[in-house]
This record gives sequence, C-alpha cells and structure tokens, in this order.
Amino acid sequence: MKRSRLRMFKATSMTISVMGVLMIVATVVILAYLGFQSLSSFISADASSGNANEQLATLQSQYASLNAQYEGVKAQIQATSNNQLKTDYNNAELELVKAQSAINDVSSAISVGKPSAEVNSRIQTAQKQMQTANSALANLKAEM
Repeated sequence: MKRSRLRMFKATSMTISVMGVLMIVATVVILAYLGFQSLSSFISADASSGNANEQLATLQSQYASLNAQYEGVKAQIQATSNNQLKTDYNNAELELVKAQSAINDVSSAISVGKPSAEVNSRIQTAQKQMQTANSALANLKAEM
C-alpha cells in the first residue's frame, strides 16, 4: 500500500510540475504577444502622425500664401470708395479667419495626440475651409 501511495504521489507531483511549466510558458507567450501588439500600434500611430504633420505643414504654407494674397487685395480695396466691395472683402476675410481656426484645430489635435481618425477629419475640414477662403478671394477679385 505504501508503494501505491508513493506512485500516486509521484504521478501527482509530476502532473503539477508539468502544469506549472505549461502555465509559465503560456504566460510568457501572452505577454510577448501583447508587447508585440503595443509596439506595432505605436509604430503605426507614429507613422500616421508623421503624415498628419506633413499635411499640417502644407496647410500652413497654403494659408500663408493666401493671407499674402488677401493683404494685396486689401490695399487695393481700401483705395476705392466702393462700400459693397469693402463689405465683400470683410466677408471673404472672415472665411480666411475660419481657415486659420481650422488649421489651429488640426495643430491642437496633433499636439494632444488625438486618434488619427479625428486628426484626419480636422484636416479635411481645414482643407474645405481653405478652398472656401480661396474661392471667396477669387470672387472678390472678379468683382474688382
């Protein structure tokens, strides 16, 4: 009877040891997988952030160019006595201010680390606003 207990103890002890090793291996595999996932998502987020920064720089460059065009038109309009033209210029300049605000929103979203979907949405809004400001300037030049 002592021998059967000894065999049962050995079998139980071996089973517990094997289960412990399997649990340790499973834990290491799960932690490695989670580490790999977080590293790949970090790299992916960094890549999309770089793209957003490039688009922001493009928007800021376009804004600077458009602002210079507005300043040139402003000098010409102030020299005239046409009040309707001055009112139209003020409305067009308001569109330019909205474009600047949209660009600042993009910059803020990037600096805070918003998700790429939110940043892309704000970039599209800024691009639309830049197009609106550009068309307002074109209409203003046509009136002159």
